Amino acid sequence: MTETNMNPEFEDDFDDLFTNTTGDFELAERNALRRVAGLSTELTEITEVEYRQLRLERVVLVGVWTEGTLDEAENSLKELAALAETAGSEVLDGLIQRRSRPEPATFIGKGKVSELRDVVAEAGADTVIADGELTPSQLRALEQEIKVKVIDRTALILDIFAQHAKSREGKAQVELAQLQYLMPRLRGWGETLSRQAGGRAGGQGGGVGLRGPGETKLETDRRRIRTRIARLRREIAEMRTARDTKRTNRHRHLVPSVAIAGYTNAGKSSLLNRLTGAGVLVEDALFATLDPTTRRALTSDGRHYTLSDTVGFVRHLPHQLVEAFRSTLEEVTESDLVVHVIDGSHPDPASQVRAVREVLTEIGADALPEILVINKMDAITPDREIELRADYPDAVFVSAHTGAGIDKLRLVVEQALPQPAVEMTVCVPYVRGDLVSRIRQRGEVLSTEHRGDGTVVHARVDEALAAELRPFELAADTA
Repeated sequence: MTETNMNPEFEDDFDDLFTNTTGDFELAERNALRRVAGLSTELTEITEVEYRQLRLERVVLVGVWTEGTLDEAENSLKELAALAETAGSEVLDGLIQRRSRPEPATFIGKGKVSELRDVVAEAGADTVIADGELTPSQLRALEQEIKVKVIDRTALILDIFAQHAKSREGKAQVELAQLQYLMPRLRGWGETLSRQAGGRAGGQGGGVGLRGPGETKLETDRRRIRTRIARLRREIAEMRTARDTKRTNRHRHLVPSVAIAGYTNAGKSSLLNRLTGAGVLVEDALFATLDPTTRRALTSDGRHYTLSDTVGFVRHLPHQLVEAFRSTLEEVTESDLVVHVIDGSHPDPASQVRAVREVLTEIGADALPEILVINKMDAITPDREIELRADYPDAVFVSAHTGAGIDKLRLVVEQALPQPAVEMTVCVPYVRGDLVSRIRQRGEVLSTEHRGDGTVVHARVDEALAAELRPFELAADTA
């Protein structure tokens, strides 16, 4: 047989096919297509209902500082800038207006709208993003005055979710949240709207020029959206059944489950990869992964448990997303333990902890046992580490990037897992090696001894397995 020498360059590519993970391929796909700024063929005459598909390019940020310190307000605007960059835009400027509360008509106050218009014109921006949720009237008033597109924090987060959703369930959940947000903000443009007779034709409330087919184009679109929302709810409920079946199967086999929760970009996916070798997508971006990933792990004594990566949280997470992703977030509520990951390099980790715990309370997971994990220790200074250890004395300090502290985290998770209820000593015949294997998988083995008549195992097991082991149980004096 003739031996063929492979070109070294092709050999490297060939090896990469077997070393790259699913997350590597997703990241390459996400980075494969980039927008070229300044090129557009969008029509300027809009005659249909505007569904406001977001095409963010050059943006100016604006926020209202109502409470807390200036640092907290600036951190919130910096987070909005990170969200905008994740959505694919270029942040040109950011403004903060000090007020006791947002102005009902224009959010920032009528006097500041003209200043914002001048900043937008000078910077050449085509979009303004407000750090808060705008009412439909505030949205219209700002656009009329500033003459560029205005969106709010909620619309921005929904746009990021729409870009990053991969699975059928994730896409359906994002579309449901978008439609729920869109419904009260739907608007019509131009003269294509039908007109309705208001009261008696020809009377005080109606007459010539006001009679029409009876239903406006706007109302037709609202009805279509309501129909689509109902259909999406049914589809998500069907997909939820499949997720519940998998979860029930794990519960039937009494496999403990651990949910990895935390603020977006805290390093949850990186931590899952370190603990289980899952190979899920890792990217330095907000909401890089939306679809939950569950992987099996083993304790040091051979017990099986599952680790689930969940969607990241953020300040003022839109309630539409919490409602739409409820079936996904149930991975947290149905778990036995929550590993709460905190970004140690963030300037204000305490605010992130509060935001995560607010969402956990909203979904009913606040009573679950929790392990605090301070991640990204490789990115902080020694002085900062001393401060964090003083603020969070019970936390586990790790670096998912370098692997530091991962072994300690595994040990802490093992110790926090629910313990089997029944402690017993059995002598299992060698022909029933399957029982010994199940004891190791589902129970906690305290000691083993090999004798002539079988394997003596002292272990803690669940009630179902204990019933199967009763015929082989040893008396206390014999054990």
